[in-house]
Amino acid sequence: MNKSIITLISLGLTFISCFVYAVEESYPFDDVQQQKIFGELVEELRCPKCQNQNIADSNAMVAIDLKNKTYELVKQGQSKDQVIDFMVQRYGQFVHYDPPINMVTIWLWLVPIAIALILVVFVLKKGRREKLGSEVDANSLDQAQAIIDKLESKGKS
Repeated sequence: MNKSIITLISLGLTFISCFVYAVEESYPFDDVQQQKIFGELVEELRCPKCQNQNIADSNAMVAIDLKNKTYELVKQGQSKDQVIDFMVQRYGQFVHYDPPINMVTIWLWLVPIAIALILVVFVLKKGRREKLGSEVDANSLDQAQAIIDKLESKGKS
């Protein structure tokens, strides 16, 4: 009985210890400023494979490669803009969450504004129609009340 309990405990501990081997990526820096830049970059750069996930949160191989390349470039002393330029040149504008305003990306900024303006105009016109509709109803009510008063006065006489 003792041997079976010890065996079960050993197997359980062996199973649990498998999780200890999970790899936590470490990116050591000599400078706090470089570490800050790296942290900002991995949050701003998008994983090309994982549609809407930054490379900090993605476990895809391409995201790991991007993180490693970002680390390498930051360790070389390149600025945040230089690293972003390198990544955009290599992977396209999609890799950066904050694309610049240019002729290709201007529609990303103008379409939401145009939709908002159309909605505002639509709501204002609808409000005017409702206001006009309520005035017509008030006039109709006055006319109906006048007719009722006439009928009531004829019925009394």
